[in-house]
Amino acid sequence: MSTELSLLLGAAATLGFVHTVLGPDHYVPFIAMARARRWSSRHALWITFLCGVAHVLGSALIGAAGLLFGIKVLKLEIFESARGNIAGWLLLGFGLAYMIWGIRRAARQSAPALSKFKEQAKDGNIIPWILFTVFIFGPCEPLIPVLMYPAATANVPCLLAVIATFGLFTVGTMMALVYVAQRGLAVLPVRTTARYSHALAGFMIAACGAGIQFGL
Repeated sequence: MSTELSLLLGAAATLGFVHTVLGPDHYVPFIAMARARRWSSRHALWITFLCGVAHVLGSALIGAAGLLFGIKVLKLEIFESARGNIAGWLLLGFGLAYMIWGIRRAARQSAPALSKFKEQAKDGNIIPWILFTVFIFGPCEPLIPVLMYPAATANVPCLLAVIATFGLFTVGTMMALVYVAQRGLAVLPVRTTARYSHALAGFMIAACGAGIQFGL
C-alpha cells in the first residue's frame, strides 16, 4: 500500500469516527426511538445501519461524481450545505410532531402497564422510513475534501477505498454508540419513563434538528 493511500485511508477513518461522535444527530434519534418504542438491539442496529449507509452513500456519490467531472469543491460544499438544511428541518419537524403526539398520548392515559406499553410500542412501522429519509438528505461534509486527491488523479480504486473506509467508520461508530447507549438505558426501570418516553424521544430528536439547523 502506497504512503499516499495509507494517509488517505487514515484520514478517512479518523474523519468518519470523529464527525460521528461529535454529531449527536448521528445516533441520538436511534437511541431515543429505540427506548420509546422498545426496539430490540438487533432491530435498532439494523435501522441504524440502513440509515447510516444512506447517509454516507448519498454524499459519496455526489462528491465522487462532482469531483470526477470537475465540479469545484466550493460548489459541492454549497450543495451539501443545502442538503444539510433540508435534513435539519426534517429532523426538527419530525421531532416536534412526535413530541406533541407523545404529550397528547401521555395526557390521555395514566401510567401504562409494561405489557400494554410493549403492545402499543409495536405500532409505528413508518418511523424507520422517516429516519431513513432524513438521513438520505443528511450530508457528510468531511468526506468531500478527502475525496479530492483520488478524484483529481482519476484513481477509482483509491476513491472507492476512501469511501468504503469513511463509511465503515461512520456507520460502525453510529452502531456502536447506539448499542452501548441502549444497553446502558436498559437498566433503567421502564415504568418510571414509559408514559412520557415518546414525548422525550420527540424532544431529543427535535433538539438534534435544531442543532443542525441553528448551530446550537
